[in-house]
Amino acid sequence: MSLRTLFFLLICAAIATFVGVNWTEMNRPTDLSLIFTHVTAPLGLVLVGLMVLLFVVFVGVMAYTQGTVLMETRRHAKELAAQRELADKAEASRFTDLRQHLDQEVARLTDAVERQKQDTMSRIDRAEMGLRERPVDAEIGRLADAVENHNRDLHSRVDRLEMGLREGLAGYIPAPASVRPAALEQPAAAPVDPVGQVTPGHE
Repeated sequence: MSLRTLFFLLICAAIATFVGVNWTEMNRPTDLSLIFTHVTAPLGLVLVGLMVLLFVVFVGVMAYTQGTVLMETRRHAKELAAQRELADKAEASRFTDLRQHLDQEVARLTDAVERQKQDTMSRIDRAEMGLRERPVDAEIGRLADAVENHNRDLHSRVDRLEMGLREGLAGYIPAPASVRPAALEQPAAAPVDPVGQVTPGHE
């Protein structure tokens, strides 16, 4: 029981006690004026009746107000439940859309990785085919041929240089002994050409 209800019951008990104690005076007839006419009735009972009528009206108004508030509360509760259900559905739809978007992105990335893998494998296959068409031994043979050709070129150049030296030394005549320096009086070794032949005049 709430404090307000207890206070209301105490007031009702006090009024009932007051009416019971003064019941004789309240039942005494009194001339009452109703503006347009006069009646004889106990004033106490009339006032008690008016108070009871006012109490009943007050209780009715309170009941109507509480009923209205209760109906509004239920209506708001239903609306809140409907809005909550709509919000839950919208949230679920957003999660569904997000999941679909993520699935699409994962599928796209998977396809991109697969295409990149296939491209890489095709490049590797083309490289292997190129290596098969141009083997390493052929490359080494080509390099060896180039080195051999270069060596032949060097040998031919050296031969041409030796022939030029031979032609240049063929007409060489040594100076007479009388014009040689004292330090050069000793017989000098005969110059030998690159092929081992003695130069004329020094036999």
